[in-house]
Amino acid sequence: MSRKQKNIGTGILILAAVVLIALFDNDVIGNAYVKRVLNLAAIYAIISVSMNLVNGFTGLFSLGQAGFMAIGAFSVAIFTVPEQYISSIFYIEPMAPWLAAIRLPFVAALLVGGLIAAALALLIGYPVLRLKSDYLAIATLGFSEIIRIVFTQLQTITNGALGINRIPGITTMWVPFGAAAVCIGIMVLLIRSSYGRAFKAIREDDIAAEAMGINLSFHKNLSFAVSSFFTAIGGGLYAALLTSVDPKQFYFTMTYNFLLIIVLGGMGSVTGTVIASFIITGGLEWLRFFDEPLSIMGVNIPIFRSGLRMVVFSILLMVLVLFYSKGLMGQKEFSWDGIYRQYEKIKGRLKRTSAKRKGGAA
Repeated sequence: MSRKQKNIGTGILILAAVVLIALFDNDVIGNAYVKRVLNLAAIYAIISVSMNLVNGFTGLFSLGQAGFMAIGAFSVAIFTVPEQYISSIFYIEPMAPWLAAIRLPFVAALLVGGLIAAALALLIGYPVLRLKSDYLAIATLGFSEIIRIVFTQLQTITNGALGINRIPGITTMWVPFGAAAVCIGIMVLLIRSSYGRAFKAIREDDIAAEAMGINLSFHKNLSFAVSSFFTAIGGGLYAALLTSVDPKQFYFTMTYNFLLIIVLGGMGSVTGTVIASFIITGGLEWLRFFDEPLSIMGVNIPIFRSGLRMVVFSILLMVLVLFYSKGLMGQKEFSWDGIYRQYEKIKGRLKRTSAKRKGGAA
């Protein structure tokens, strides 16, 4: 496939994506519920790709995503809630005066949350990233829970277990999808740079990478900090989408959702992770009818009750994993060359099948 054909194909794909977002955003297709699911999928794509940067590309087993999400979410909540609502939200204990005086634009609050998360990641990264495998997973998972518990206790900053509501919401799909395009684009550029090649070398064999002159500590911490930054950005968008946050939303079980996405999409594949984000987010919503009571000719079907949706979804995932043990994309990325090669293979098979039939008929 020529470069010109690739550029045309990419241009058509981008144009189609822009047209679809515009149609959904103006309720030409779908409704508010569909828009909300798509926005959530775009936010999950940011967080999942950032997690894949550490787990899939650098080969570290980190489970601290929920904690860094909480940092971004509460940063947006604290700094963007209109001043006139602060007293009604913090009615048990007033917000700290020095904090109540600071109001920031949405983008600035997102960046502040990202920088705080990255700074904390660097702070814990140097001692924690010396661990490997399950020990690293347990340490990062514990750090995530520490963040949640601390936020529960900071009554004058986070409003404790009550959380913060009346956060200015996202009113257009261009915000989450635009943020996803920018954030994922930056991470792709990082992966394709010399730093990204160092990440992959560490993933394949950290001893050999160190022997080749790669600074393991520096690159592991860089990967962890960048991942934490973009996870916090996703957390801030999540808060703006829901318009309210509280510490209970960021239990460690939330991290397993993103782990599921990157495993299904492919550990080490950006496009696979993005595709899986939309499949899982949309699939969970589409299967909600399994949670509703079902009656056929006046006879109630007992298995249709709350919880059946997750059972069906788990079975479908198991079937998918059996056929795609390395995920939908493995460590590969979407490419027009790959599509063209698959097209040529299918065309060749059809020709051979046609030739055999003709031969048999003769």
